[in-house]
Amino acid sequence: MKCLRIPVTVAAVACCIALAMPARAQNQSSAPAKAQGHAPTQKQLDIKAARAERKAIVGQNMDLTPAEAKAFWPLYDQYEAKMDKIEDRHIREVRDFARHYASLTEADAKQKLDETVAIAQARIDVQRAFIPKFRAVMPQVKVTRFFQIDNKLHALVQCQIAQMVPLARSAGSSESGDL
Repeated sequence: MKCLRIPVTVAAVACCIALAMPARAQNQSSAPAKAQGHAPTQKQLDIKAARAERKAIVGQNMDLTPAEAKAFWPLYDQYEAKMDKIEDRHIREVRDFARHYASLTEADAKQKLDETVAIAQARIDVQRAFIPKFRAVMPQVKVTRFFQIDNKLHALVQCQIAQMVPLARSAGSSESGDL
């Protein structure tokens, strides 16, 4: 049985970069730094490196023929651009939650949960939209393989985030926010 080859540091690096990013750097990470009129920040460079590493992991694990690769990579780039926007939204939500987890009102807690579910649904919606596109350019087994790789990478990052983010608490509560 062939296992997915993922460097252990990928999830940790991607997660730490995401949680440490200031909102301004996050919003500008997809735009070229030169077009913004200033040099890229270290965090922007780290994000770019983490996304390149993710792409390399996919490439190492897909076993694409040259013809498949020619059709796959442009589609992959489109898919990742959409997923990156969702991930950026998720990062903003996690960062906001981390700032306020110890003093959530009922309305805040409802909004946080609704946003978390909406983000998960957006990810599923993008996957659903891209499955037929990938099926049009590759055999079904490789399409399934790609989504397994994508889901595993996502799960690794989510595991790292789950370990760092405390449980929600009401304002003035003395309960622990850790598992």
